[in-house]
Amino acid sequence: MNRRAASSDGLQICFWGTRGSTPVSGAAFCEFGGHTPCVEVRCGERLFIVDAGTGLSSLGEAWGDELPDNVDILLSHLHLDHVGGFPFFKPAVLNKDRVIHTWCGHLNGASAEEGLDRLFSPPIFPINLERLPARFRHHGFKAGETLTFRDGTTVETHLLNHPGGATGFRFRHGGRSVCYISDIEHTTPWPDPALVAFVRGADLIIFDGMFTEREYSHCQGWGHSTWQKGVELCQGADVGALAIFHLYPGHNDAYLRKLEAEMQAVMPTAFVARERQSFTLAPRAAEAAPAEGRTVPAGA
Repeated sequence: MNRRAASSDGLQICFWGTRGSTPVSGAAFCEFGGHTPCVEVRCGERLFIVDAGTGLSSLGEAWGDELPDNVDILLSHLHLDHVGGFPFFKPAVLNKDRVIHTWCGHLNGASAEEGLDRLFSPPIFPINLERLPARFRHHGFKAGETLTFRDGTTVETHLLNHPGGATGFRFRHGGRSVCYISDIEHTTPWPDPALVAFVRGADLIIFDGMFTEREYSHCQGWGHSTWQKGVELCQGADVGALAIFHLYPGHNDAYLRKLEAEMQAVMPTAFVARERQSFTLAPRAAEAAPAEGRTVPAGA
């Protein structure tokens, strides 16, 4: 499929990896997929990639050399399931003139460069990312800042409650908005007022619903949440739809279909994200721009 040819004026989403923690495979995992987090977001023609889990390899295969010469990958954080796809990203091998920009906001302004260099180097990995033909440019910011790219596109960010921190993102285009809120552990009280303000009125939240309520009781402090807390956030912030994401690797297709039915009985516009699922939110009246922004030296 030619990804560039599939573009439109709307706000477009494609899930390339929906699992958390570790990839899974097998006949029981075909419908919802087995790759770890990677989401394609297009604001009209403008491409962003959110997280670089193993789903990044599938995204790269689909785009091939049609990918723009400057690529922006927004990283929620640097845990293994969110960065493991980098060395297997085919467009980084195909074009030595391609520049891949990484954006990292949970390290108090530091970029992802040091962390990625430690991970992708011997004896853990045979080569580092700098050995790939494409050039990498690593940018740091502080979660909570609004990133204003050189072409005028803006992305708002928010610090999330996760061990070591994580960054949430809000994309706006054509009067539509989508929020990526993974990885997060809900707080008490819930929903968190600052997070409600960040996501208020969004058309869609992509939310970390890794655990059931019973599982969560044994996994407090691990940095993840439940679909029930995602629904509560949507209800408290007047959000249109909910995509449950960062799926627990032990939940197979049959289990997730059952979970989805339970969730939709409470919130009919909620669903469990499926790998390679894509959709477009058509433009409508312009949405107000954020009041303040920080200009960063972005790629095209």
